[in-house]
Amino acid sequence: MADATDEYCSFVMEQYEKARQHCKDPLILVEQRLDFSKWVPDGFGTGDCLIISDKILQIIDFKYGLGILVEAENNPQMMCYALGALDTYDGIYDVESVTMTIFQPRRNNISTFIISKEELLAWAENFLKPTAKLAYNGEGEFHAGDHCQFCKVKAACHKRAEYNMELAAYDFEQPATLEDAEIAAILPRIDDLVAWAGDIKEYALQKAMSGTEYPGFKVVEGRSVRKYTDENTVASVVTNAGYDPYEKKILGITAMTSLLGKKKFEELLAGFITKPPGKPTLVPDTDKRPAMNTAKDDFIEE
Repeated sequence: MADATDEYCSFVMEQYEKARQHCKDPLILVEQRLDFSKWVPDGFGTGDCLIISDKILQIIDFKYGLGILVEAENNPQMMCYALGALDTYDGIYDVESVTMTIFQPRRNNISTFIISKEELLAWAENFLKPTAKLAYNGEGEFHAGDHCQFCKVKAACHKRAEYNMELAAYDFEQPATLEDAEIAAILPRIDDLVAWAGDIKEYALQKAMSGTEYPGFKVVEGRSVRKYTDENTVASVVTNAGYDPYEKKILGITAMTSLLGKKKFEELLAGFITKPPGKPTLVPDTDKRPAMNTAKDDFIEE
C-alpha cells in the first residue's frame, strides 16, 4: 500500500510541475469536498486531487482496488466531480477544458479523459440533471448491471433479481449439454450471478441477526480457529522451557524491497526474480491483457 501511495504522490507532483509550465501559480487541492447539487439533488463527493491552472482543470482519482479496472473516459463519477470543481473555481481560473485521470497502480492503469467545458456542461444539463431528478424522485426505470455492486439496496432489488434469474431459462443444465452460443450468453452473467447470491446471503444474515425468521434456516455460530491470548507471554514461556517458539522464512518480495530499498534490491536480487505465467482465466475481449495461445493456436500452420 505504501508503494502504491508513493507512486500516486509522484504522479500528482509530476502533473503539478507540468501545470507550472503554463501557469505561474497553479492551485493544488487534496481531499476537496465538491458540491454538484446544482445538477444532482444533494450531490457531493470528495476529490482526491485537483490541480487548477489557467484554462485547465485537472482531477485525479486514486483507485487502490485490484478487482475492477476503472476507465476515465466518460466516467460519470469523475464528470460529476468536475462539475463540482467548475462550479467553485471556473470564475477564478476561466477553465476551458477538464482533464480527468484515474490512477490505479495495482492494475498498472493510468486512464485519462479530456473534455471541453462546453461538452461537460451540455452533458450535465441534457443528461445528468433530468436523470438525477428522476432518480431522486424515485421515478424512471431500474437497470441491473455492473453498477449494482455499489447500490445500497442491491440485495433486495427486484430488477436485479429478475436480471439474474433470467439464467433459469437454461434450467441449470450440465455444461456439456449446452451449445457454444448458450455458453457465450451465460458467461457475461456468471460473475453478476455469483455476486448477487453472495449479497442475498449477507443481507439475509444481517436481517436474521436482527430478528427476522426465514423458514428452514437458523443462525448458528460459525467455525473459528484457536489463537493465543498473548503471543509475547507464550513466546516467553516456550523460550524459558528451552524451545524456539519462532518459525523462520525468507521475506516476501514486497517486504524485502522495503528492507533493502528499491535500488539495493535491484542491485542484489534482480537476477533472482522470476514471474511465472498466471493461471489461465476467461475474460471479456475488452480486457486489456493479451490473449494466451490456446490448443487451437498450436495447430495453426505458419
